[in-house]
Amino acid sequence: MRKHLFCIIALAISKLCFGQNLLPPIYNYKLSEYKGGSKNWGVSVNQKGELFAANNQGLLYFNGEKWELHKLPNNTTIRSVALVGDKIFTGSYEEFGFWEKSDLGEFQYTSLTHLIKDHEFTSEEFWEIIPVNDKVLFRSFSTIYCYEDEKITFVDPPQIISDILIHEDRFIVAAGTEGLFELKNKELVPLPNQEALYGKTLTDMVSLGDNILIGTKLNGCYIWNGQDIEPWTVELNQILKQHQLNKILKLDENQIAFGTIKNGVYLFDHVTGSFKVLNREAGLQNNTVLSMQNFQNQLWLGLDNGLARTKLNNPIIYFTDFSGTLGMVYDMALYNDRLYMGSNTGVFYLEGNELKFVNGSQGHVWDMEVVEGDLLCGHNTGTYSVGPNTFEKVSDFSGGYGFERVPEQNSMYIQGTYNGLAKYVEDANGKWKVSRINNFTEPIKHLCFETPNILWAAHPYKGYYRLEMDGTYENVITKKEYHNQNAPSEYNIKLYNIKNQIVFRGENSWYKYDPIVDRIVIFEEFQKFNDHELLFFDQDYFWFVNREGKKEIIHTNLKQDSLTIADFSLDERLAPDSQNIIKINDSISYITLSDGFAKVNRNTLEDWLNGLNLPIPYLNVVRDESTIHPVSQNSARISYKNSQIITFEVSSPELMQPRYHYTLNGPKNYAEFVENGLIQFQNLSHGKYLFKVSSVGQDNEISRPTSFNFEIAPPWYLSNGSIALYILLGIGAIFVVRYYNRRKFKRKQRELEKQMKIEQEEKLAALEKEKLAREIKLKQNELASTTLNIAKKNEMILELKNMLVVNKDKFSNSQRYRSFIKKLNNSIQDTDDWKRFEVNFKELHEDFFERLLIAYPNLTPKDLKLCAYLKMNLSTKEIAPLMAISVRGVEIHRYRLRKKLEIDSSKSLSNFLITF
Repeated sequence: MRKHLFCIIALAISKLCFGQNLLPPIYNYKLSEYKGGSKNWGVSVNQKGELFAANNQGLLYFNGEKWELHKLPNNTTIRSVALVGDKIFTGSYEEFGFWEKSDLGEFQYTSLTHLIKDHEFTSEEFWEIIPVNDKVLFRSFSTIYCYEDEKITFVDPPQIISDILIHEDRFIVAAGTEGLFELKNKELVPLPNQEALYGKTLTDMVSLGDNILIGTKLNGCYIWNGQDIEPWTVELNQILKQHQLNKILKLDENQIAFGTIKNGVYLFDHVTGSFKVLNREAGLQNNTVLSMQNFQNQLWLGLDNGLARTKLNNPIIYFTDFSGTLGMVYDMALYNDRLYMGSNTGVFYLEGNELKFVNGSQGHVWDMEVVEGDLLCGHNTGTYSVGPNTFEKVSDFSGGYGFERVPEQNSMYIQGTYNGLAKYVEDANGKWKVSRINNFTEPIKHLCFETPNILWAAHPYKGYYRLEMDGTYENVITKKEYHNQNAPSEYNIKLYNIKNQIVFRGENSWYKYDPIVDRIVIFEEFQKFNDHELLFFDQDYFWFVNREGKKEIIHTNLKQDSLTIADFSLDERLAPDSQNIIKINDSISYITLSDGFAKVNRNTLEDWLNGLNLPIPYLNVVRDESTIHPVSQNSARISYKNSQIITFEVSSPELMQPRYHYTLNGPKNYAEFVENGLIQFQNLSHGKYLFKVSSVGQDNEISRPTSFNFEIAPPWYLSNGSIALYILLGIGAIFVVRYYNRRKFKRKQRELEKQMKIEQEEKLAALEKEKLAREIKLKQNELASTTLNIAKKNEMILELKNMLVVNKDKFSNSQRYRSFIKKLNNSIQDTDDWKRFEVNFKELHEDFFERLLIAYPNLTPKDLKLCAYLKMNLSTKEIAPLMAISVRGVEIHRYRLRKKLEIDSSKSLSNFLITF
């Protein structure tokens, strides 16, 4: 990049002789793009910048984003088109009328031929439509029709009518080969002194001040000054005679466009007499121009095959080699007032309008540089000194990538080559001495000095090196490589010395060398340009370009001053990793392209941008999945079921390749730059939204927005009716739940009451049982006590009785003895004791005797008494005194009772009676 600092060039360089080759960019619209007929007989542009073309297949409409073809009811070719207010008038075969656009963007056609009275068509086609005040004129070759106030009048002269011009309120008619006439009172009156036009086919006319410029098919142009007609005496007129003039269009006060059949369009400046040609060699897809229209310095061309559009005052102009001879340009240099280009095919230069090849330079050129007054070319086969007719070898070292001047040395340079480094020294005779630098053989593509003896070198694929040179610059003393976590990758590293800092361009970021810590670190100043390449820099400004996506060149001082250059030709023709900028002076720069170069005038660009009123985009269509909503209402309500995809079609037809920035504010928010006018949103949530879209200019300036409000209705389950139903259902549910809870509560209450009652009864029963148990225990104790007392009493009585029996002889009175014995027997057999026992026993075992008698009815009272004692689990010894019998007697009685009860001897009699 430093090579340009050695070019001391005057400002006048911008007016070089090859300016004729530098043309504004041409954008071609092909048949495959607009899907119509090949021929476009007429073009017209409305105030928005929308194009209407009279096409072979119908009316062709282009809003800057989208093409539409509208056919006539009879499918005939449309030959002419003109705009009058909101109406688009067209002329066809035996048919003319107008089109109108509805609120939904649909074009509807209305024929006017039914208004013609007392006249029949004679195979007429309408080639021209001319609005005049409140009238519209339709011209065929034979008749002129006038549409006014829903009526049509006509003029049917005998002459062939080839053109009509309104000049100073006069209707000037070109009558084929018969010259010029003035239309007066439906009659054609010939103009005087026009013998020069007789026999020449007149094609078109334009007003030039008080004069009329008259174009003929094969005889060039003539000037009518109001009295006489004379040939047009300019150099271009001779060229027009060769290429069959077809159309003339006045662009402004200084420029006229001439459309030809054989060689495209000539742009003529009648003040300077210079001209430029837009033809196939300049990028026009077809040389036959059928129609032209100028809109805001944008020239629309209707061609025999397609359409084209060009910016007449484009601040970036281009040189293009459509032959393919030049190839991709890698570098350029201005030397001795000639512009040289180094490409992949050799060295070329421009001389006048002609691209010339430097003989012997065939091969790949990497570098073109003016060094110490010589133009040196780094070539695939070596390094050469270049002149218009010379190509002399300076070095045999192949692959000269670029030169770097050695600091603090006179006329000494280091060059990177395919096989290491080469030193260049210019001697006193102006001859270059070239030698290889020892101890280093790696291919080097980029170089920059850190200090006079420290050189940084970048390998195309294997990284970069910090090289220390000896004092003679003949040897590399040390070589150091850097590998750490912050270092860039080793592939395709580019090196720059920016304000005494060694800066690296890696694959994903910018880095710099920090000499204090001897490491590669992030270069913070360039971080916002991580996705850009650095094309050129000087002390104040930097030129960046996008690495991917749409190519935009940014000219910035990293502060407030910034200029963005975006142009469709740059986007298509900038070569990745090979683009380059050559700065000529503070205003003029050249950009290398894949098939030529571009010239940028910064002052013109800034003036153009400052004067550009960036257009507000137009909202053409708002569409959901089933409905197109009128944009004129500026609002829409969209049903939820149709809102899965909402499409906005916007356009900015005044811009050649428009870009947009949109925002969407609502329940969901979006903001984005887009490259086309089709903006879609998917699956937006319901609610109110505000959509805004703006045009984006060449300097990334954003226009005032176009707005549209829309509301997405909630889904049916969230509609007002549904919400009301949900409220009613909610209220009903509350009542149902309340009713259910109350019933549940009452049921639970009843259950609890019942449970409490049961528990209370159980507690009472338990208490009662406990009480009964205590009572039973008490009665058992009482019964046991009573039984024990009876047993003791009887036992005592029996002992007394036995004592009396033993001492019977001691009684003197036998009667008294018997009386004592009787009383004792009566006491033993006292029934009162038994009754008390029986009462207490029955209280404990109330139905024992009844059940026993039911089961065993043959039991005697004595048996029942024994059963009662056995149930009380009394032993035989305890039972004997109770029954006033001996133990033996009890055992006998038990034995008899066992038989009556039919109890086996193996079973316990007491257990049987206890459990009975």
